[in-house]
Amino acid sequence: MTETQSLDGPRQEPAAGGAARQLVILLHGLGADGNDLIALAPILGQVLPHAAFVSPDAPFPCDMAPFGRQWFSLQQSDPQSLTRGVRQAAPILQGFIDAELERHGLSGENLALFGFSQGGMMALHVGLRGPVAPAAILGFSSALIDVDGLPEEIRHRPPVLLVHGNADEVIPSTALAAASAALQANRVPVTTDLRPGLGHGIDEEGLRLAAATLSESFGSNSD
Repeated sequence: MTETQSLDGPRQEPAAGGAARQLVILLHGLGADGNDLIALAPILGQVLPHAAFVSPDAPFPCDMAPFGRQWFSLQQSDPQSLTRGVRQAAPILQGFIDAELERHGLSGENLALFGFSQGGMMALHVGLRGPVAPAAILGFSSALIDVDGLPEEIRHRPPVLLVHGNADEVIPSTALAAASAALQANRVPVTTDLRPGLGHGIDEEGLRLAAATLSESFGSNSD
C-alpha cells in the first residue's frame, strides 16, 4: 500500500445526530483492526455527543500473526527500525486524516487522535509533526518514537495524555516516563497516569481521563 491508497474502518456518527462538530480518530495496536477500538465510541460519545468516531484498519497485514493488521512491522524493534516504520506509515495515516476532516467539513482544532500501543506511536508522530494541528493526542500503553528527531521536526504542541499500566507486559511502563520527559523538553503540555496493576490495555480510569481530556480540549464546542 502506498500513501495514495486510502484507509477505511468502522465509524460511529454523533450520538446527538446531525453534523459532526468534532472528529476522534481511534488508532488500534498491532494485530488488531478498527473493530478493536470503535467499541470505545459509545462510551466517549456520552460526553462528546456531537463527535464522530472512526477507527481505520491499519494499512498492512500483521506479519506476526495469521490475522489482524499493523501500521508497520515490529519484527525488529530497535530504534532505527521503529523510526523507519512510523515514518513510512505516517503519510498513509495523514492522507486518511485529511480525507476525514474534509468529509466532515472540520479543521484540526476539531480533531483528536487516540492511539493504543502501536496506534499511539502513530498518533504521537503524526499529531506532533504533521500538517494538521490536532486539539489533543491521547496515547495508551504506547511510546514516543524518534525522540532525537523531534526538536527539529515538531510543528504543533497540543495537549497530550499518556496512560500506561505499570504491569504492561508488551511495552514497558518506563516508556511513559521517557515519552513524558521528551515531550516536556519540547514544550508539549503532557499529562500522565501510571495505572497500578494494569497490563497492556485500557481500564475504566483511563477512559475517564480520556473523556475529560477530550471534553476540555474541544471546549464549549463539545456540548
